Amino acid sequence: MTDIYRFADVDIRISSVHEKVHRLCEDYRTDGGTYDFAVETTPEDIEYERERSARTDELEGIPVRSFSDGYLEELAVYRKMAEILPDYDTLLMHGSAVAVDGAAYLFIAKSGTGKSTHTRLWRELLKEKAVMINDDKPLVRVTEGGAVIYGTPWDGKHRLSTNTACPLAAVCILERAKDNHIRQIDRSEALPMLLQQTYRPEGIPALTRMLELTEKLAASVRLYRLGCNMDISAAKLSYEAMRKDE
Repeated sequence: MTDIYRFADVDIRISSVHEKVHRLCEDYRTDGGTYDFAVETTPEDIEYERERSARTDELEGIPVRSFSDGYLEELAVYRKMAEILPDYDTLLMHGSAVAVDGAAYLFIAKSGTGKSTHTRLWRELLKEKAVMINDDKPLVRVTEGGAVIYGTPWDGKHRLSTNTACPLAAVCILERAKDNHIRQIDRSEALPMLLQQTYRPEGIPALTRMLELTEKLAASVRLYRLGCNMDISAAKLSYEAMRKDE
């Protein structure tokens, strides 16, 4: 199957073995006949994702999970896209992004820290004012005028995303803590976690561009470190602190 989709204002032709990836991307389909680049998956790509997943499970000490070919192909498609998107000034980030009143906030952290829980608390606190951009793997385009974050259908186990774009106001590194506290940090403190939570392409030119874009991103948004518990008071603190600095 083949069709054209728009992600982060880039038109991509996707050719796949299975239909599942096209159902996933349905809301991003574009009627235009032209495209910026193409990705094509094969049975070998699916098997690569299966082996990669098994290695990850073994490293984490958990039973090796069994995934369908269709799901593994979804991963393969996004990986192939992420290898090329730095050429279009765009990064694949691992984080949870929420927008309020036209400004987006991206929370990044080590897996299992509570990014999704924290943005859920934002939605509980702010009700309809808070719009979920993406709960797992948003795209960020870095331009001379600032950074813009985009929803994608690769949105985590809770399937929370919106096909929209929003200026990215801040990136917040989230850490578990007994008492809630937040402070603004500089680029040197933020870059290690930013680099850790950004997809790293395998090709040297794309990897070099990814590093350049990540440094540019760190210079174009406000950066914070948040120690938080899982109470709604943590969301209130982070929201009020980051909004106050705008």
